[in-house]
Amino acid sequence: MAFALLGLAGVLALGLAAGTRLAPADMTYNNGAEVSTLDPATVSGVPEGRVLKAIFEGLCVKDPRTLEPLPGVAEAWELSADRRTYTFHLRADARWSNGDPVTAQDFLFSWRRFLHPATAAEYAYQLWYVRGGEQYTLLDDALEYVDGEEGPLWFQELAPGRVRVGFAGPELEVLAGGRTLRVDARDGERVARGTALCRYPFGVDEQGVYLPCDATVLRVNPALSREVDEVLADPCGAQWLAELEVDPAALAELRAAGRLLPGARYRREVVEPHLLGLSAPDARTLVVALKAPTPYFLQIVAFYPLFPVNRRNLDEARERWPGDWELRWMRPENLVTNGPYRIEFRRVNDRIRLRKSETYWDAANVAFDSIDVLAVDHLGTSLNLYLTGALDWIDRPITNVIPRLMPREDFDPQPYLGSYFYRFNTTRPPFDDPRVRRALSLAVDRRAIVEKITKAGERAAWGLAPPGMGAYPTVETAHARSGDVAADLATDVAEARRLLAEAGFGPGGAEFPTFEILYNTDQTHKDIAEVVASEWKQHLGLNVKLLNQEWKVYLDSQKNKDYDVCRSAWIGDYADPNTFLDMWVTDGDNNRTGWSNARYDELIRQAAAESDEAARLAQFVEAEGLLLEELPILPLYYYSTRNLVNPRLGGFHANVLDEHFPKFWYWKSDAELARDRAALPPGTVLVDAPGPAAGKYAPAARTEDR
Repeated sequence: MAFALLGLAGVLALGLAAGTRLAPADMTYNNGAEVSTLDPATVSGVPEGRVLKAIFEGLCVKDPRTLEPLPGVAEAWELSADRRTYTFHLRADARWSNGDPVTAQDFLFSWRRFLHPATAAEYAYQLWYVRGGEQYTLLDDALEYVDGEEGPLWFQELAPGRVRVGFAGPELEVLAGGRTLRVDARDGERVARGTALCRYPFGVDEQGVYLPCDATVLRVNPALSREVDEVLADPCGAQWLAELEVDPAALAELRAAGRLLPGARYRREVVEPHLLGLSAPDARTLVVALKAPTPYFLQIVAFYPLFPVNRRNLDEARERWPGDWELRWMRPENLVTNGPYRIEFRRVNDRIRLRKSETYWDAANVAFDSIDVLAVDHLGTSLNLYLTGALDWIDRPITNVIPRLMPREDFDPQPYLGSYFYRFNTTRPPFDDPRVRRALSLAVDRRAIVEKITKAGERAAWGLAPPGMGAYPTVETAHARSGDVAADLATDVAEARRLLAEAGFGPGGAEFPTFEILYNTDQTHKDIAEVVASEWKQHLGLNVKLLNQEWKVYLDSQKNKDYDVCRSAWIGDYADPNTFLDMWVTDGDNNRTGWSNARYDELIRQAAAESDEAARLAQFVEAEGLLLEELPILPLYYYSTRNLVNPRLGGFHANVLDEHFPKFWYWKSDAELARDRAALPPGTVLVDAPGPAAGKYAPAARTEDR
């Protein structure tokens, strides 16, 4: 039964020229943008993640309804009694698309690569729950490290005979995390080899940091913290230990004896095999030691940045194309994957065609032989392609037609763990002033955005972490809350004007400079930016320009902090407040605002090590309170899903993360579709459900009566 939307005559009936020459795929969906990379370690965007979930697979996969972890490459796992060590058992029939077995060594290689600073993975912090993981990433390869009983120390030669020394973070983390330091060294003191510069308690004993050679202490760092956790936050930077005078011949002797190692060698020979909590006793066993119990660790394991890559594939690419191997490696004809699908071909600005992988261990439970992933960024075109049957799923229709979509069976908005917000570049005046940021936040009518633009049940947000994460409460920045929307906005605007005046802008002060709102190309983002700019003009007299950029350029601008105010969003990677809050630590790769707060950093570190759940949530509440007090971001609304989905598509379920997994998709038969429609609420409008009348089921699910 068909249902035609009214008022769509102006939407262009555009066909994709390249696509018309192809035999249709079993299923086609719109990804909204060109993917910027297919390297799991360096991905951070939703469009890329959708493709990666089809072509790669991690140790675990997620249940499409509940998101609970299910066996993936790992067929089973155990957790130790202290909840700090996972032992994963890999299935014997897991294969790469080139026929290689997927081994524990593949994960070991991939996770080390993910953590390595040379990879510059924006999500590297997701593995900092692993013992030694954070320090593995922070370890400075430009330094030298003591290997032996005297450590843990790094050396930096400032001049001949003058060195700066500090704590080698990975070893200190393993030995003494959470303990207090006692510095024994004194300025001007002559010390002999084996003398303790510093001590710290470890259980009933006392550990020390000892010199591997004679030296004179020129000065001890006056800013050195006595708390090991604070030292670990910057062990190769501000938290250096002391400066020493050392005979250059003694340093040369240590190097010759292999006792003073270059950073890369120390990382490879000492940290990886002995200090990092990752090991592979055999090809089918991966052991992961955590710093502290992490209740959502299996959710992280199923997250696409932790998918493995094939080491032989990378090594051969480096050897064959040394100049541009990273680009060539990811071409469909070169990329080796291990998921339910592989990439058959890619046409830039058109589509990626996925082909069912013959080597996938669970191929018998994969229904579709091919899937097309389109890169249409125009919402009107995307909607028209869906309505004409050329697409089976789009995640965002044009917002002004949402009220007419609401009764349809193929449109069912649901709250999920996503927040839409603006970032401020706090490294640029005047956005370096929290009073300015707070004024801009107060002058935006969030209700107007969700009621007049997004229209799909989104909730106005005064905080970052959305509701729906168990016992974690909704934390909000201070604002008027009488319940009278107009009166509250007037109160907030008056406070915003006062704050700007206090910051030196407005009547009697300086003129506020013209600035830009950056957003990636998308009609909804444009509409929201226009409303926000208009309200800042109306309420505060500010002049605001709009700048849109294509996805990849926009990501680069945001990452490089080449913006004033930037449209942003964060979709939870797992259902825990940590996924929204740990990104804002100082210099976090996904921070991208320049904001820093030492107390915030401390709270996030404490929460990561806290085993008491109530105490952990309290630390997150305090941290989010600090974030919303200083406002390097401007929260606007909490997401609702806006998926338009062919009613015939099975295995596609609403969930709190709005994650969907091609492995589970299939076409319902007419009989199955009729059964599902019979359960719909009265008044639901039925629509066309293109697809095979007999359905298309996975081989293992096919029966005679289908």
